[in-house]
Amino acid sequence: MSLGWPLALAMLLILPLVLGLYVWRQRRLRAAAVRHSNVALLRAALGTRRKPWTRHLPLVAVLLALMSLGLASARPATQLAVPQDRTTIMLAIDVSRSMCSIDVEPNRIAAAKSAVREFIDDQPKGTRIGLIAFAGYAEMIAAPTTDKDQLRAAVDGLTTGRGTAIGSAILRSVDAIAAINPSVKPIGPDEVPVPAQDEQTMPLPAPTNVQPPTAAPIPDIVVLLTDGANTRGVRPMDAAKAAGDRGIRVFSIGFGTSEPTRMVCTREQLGADAFTDDLPYGRGDVAQFLVVDDATMKAVATATGGTYSPASDRAELQSVLAKLPRQTVTATETVEIAPALAALGAVLLLGAVAIAIRQRRFP
Repeated sequence: MSLGWPLALAMLLILPLVLGLYVWRQRRLRAAAVRHSNVALLRAALGTRRKPWTRHLPLVAVLLALMSLGLASARPATQLAVPQDRTTIMLAIDVSRSMCSIDVEPNRIAAAKSAVREFIDDQPKGTRIGLIAFAGYAEMIAAPTTDKDQLRAAVDGLTTGRGTAIGSAILRSVDAIAAINPSVKPIGPDEVPVPAQDEQTMPLPAPTNVQPPTAAPIPDIVVLLTDGANTRGVRPMDAAKAAGDRGIRVFSIGFGTSEPTRMVCTREQLGADAFTDDLPYGRGDVAQFLVVDDATMKAVATATGGTYSPASDRAELQSVLAKLPRQTVTATETVEIAPALAALGAVLLLGAVAIAIRQRRFP
């Protein structure tokens, strides 16, 4: 408990003064009653149906009201651990061409869209959700919002493309959170190194000696849904370090089976690059792109304080997403209780007036 204006507590000194005046007045009334010759008239004035102690109720209410108002004037505040209901969830969804694989019915992209739509519908009112779609680069297709219709429309419009920029998706998600959370700084221009083109090889070596973040977690999180491995841009572990340093947890999800089959997408699911590639769609050795890089995804989650969850079909993906809102964070906030005390004082004063009027006398 802390006080904003502790000197204001001096106002409580008025309580013994009011009580003393009341006692003095009661004694004078009793002295006058003894000298009064018409006892019947005195009883009629004072009333005989009420219990004697009830005549002091207005004074008690006034004293309590003055005490509440005096405490409120000192602006008391307390530290409370309160749940954060201003959570922002950034959904980073892999829309690389491998999401056309039909090892998940009807294919990965369709199953992911269905599960994400259900996740959006199930979120409590007030939860902000943003959408990042990533293939060869990461793009924010919906800024954090509570408008579920807008989010569903953005999900329905997802199309696939070439490449998988997982690290870029994490950084783009961090910047989206920083845009609405002033306690989170955006990614600096030289903060995360971008490897040279010839160093963006596949697959990446498995991360080792991954340490959890030291920064305290914030309510805002990133949900990273991918079915493959990073093939372009910033390395996932470099991006994960930037997120972990800001207290942003990444909950990574590996989608798809370990035995992918053919890739079949509808025309609506194919991006424009499917019809302008130098190589015909589907040609070449692409099997290495179709399996989740579990080691890196686990390391990304560990480095940010999140968790990694595999999902081999739509039902498992829905189950994983359904558990995410339960990952809550509480924060210690300074809560002023002066307004509550002032309101209580006002109610007590009104109560004192009402009682006094009913008794036809004031304290």
